[in-house]
Amino acid sequence: MQRIRGGPAAAARDPQLFEQFYRRHVEGVTRFVARRVADPHTAADLTAEIFLAVLDSAHTYRPGRGSETAWLYGIARNVVSSERRRVARDTARDQRISGRRLLDADDIARLEDKLDAESPGRRALDAMKRLPEGERAVLELIAVDQLTVSEAAASLGIRQVTARVRLHRARKALRDDMTESRLQTRVSVVTQKVGEKA
Repeated sequence: MQRIRGGPAAAARDPQLFEQFYRRHVEGVTRFVARRVADPHTAADLTAEIFLAVLDSAHTYRPGRGSETAWLYGIARNVVSSERRRVARDTARDQRISGRRLLDADDIARLEDKLDAESPGRRALDAMKRLPEGERAVLELIAVDQLTVSEAAASLGIRQVTARVRLHRARKALRDDMTESRLQTRVSVVTQKVGEKA
């Protein structure tokens, strides 16, 4: 499908153009969300919220500052972060699910398939939790969401050189963490074997 002339701003003013924009990006946005949440109702709600946020933010898109996808992932990241903050403040389960649209069995089955398909991405994101926010954000967008360094930088509103430095630091921290984890596993196995022999 061709890119919309005038970009998201034109799509926000014209329902037909917005439908084209939605159809072009809905799969990518759903995968982005499915890598970050495990509940199909939450995934459906967040995907809808992201496209509502697109309507409100369409005027902020600047073609020279990155691709439509990078801009859209920046919005998606903000929406998902807002949801996480909301859930952290709102611990009562009945308040979190009130007012949600009921999903039919086919909707749930499709979302569960997407959630299953994206479980490796969620595991990768889980391994990144100990990284500082700036480094984790760059690594998520590049390693998990498959953006380029320049697209990730545009999505986060930072310079490419800053994104590259953060990416280098994040990769080094993960390598160090994996080395430490392997060492601890070996020590644990050796300790267990020594205990069995004693």
